Amino acid sequence: MIRVRVVGVALDPAQQHVILLKPIDAARGRDRVLPVWIGPQEAMSILVAIEGTGSPRPLAHDLMTAMLGELSASVDRVEITHLDEGTFHARVLLNTPVGPRAFDSRPSDAIALAARADAPILVADAVFDEAGVPDDAVELDGDGADEDRVEEFRRFLDHVDPDDFQG
Repeated sequence: MIRVRVVGVALDPAQQHVILLKPIDAARGRDRVLPVWIGPQEAMSILVAIEGTGSPRPLAHDLMTAMLGELSASVDRVEITHLDEGTFHARVLLNTPVGPRAFDSRPSDAIALAARADAPILVADAVFDEAGVPDDAVELDGDGADEDRVEEFRRFLDHVDPDDFQG
């Protein structure tokens, strides 16, 4: 397993959200990143956690984190375990009062939870070998782009109507 960190959330040419994961130990990743396609809500949730911006009301991953705390459980780590026909699979490993527990998860949910719990994110070597791309093949925003994205998100939060999210 390779320990990674979130280096960005971007839009691909088709306007789909992509989270970019890079090995913490550069020697392990050989200058590669792992792009994982996610939905817009998950992208927002991950950005909220990484940027520490918060939201007017708790998001689903905030609720999960609060529930784990109330149950005396904690996130030990999350793992992106395998790739099946282009779909990434993950699991969340918890420490609980009754011992360790593991739960299957979408990678986006696992990463959003790990970001809130300050838990390690690990990727199976085989997944990184199969789906990793050279980091110079991915254009990351630089020089103030992150601040612009955070400011745009804050404006969104200031003007969002909770009715917009009702199913």
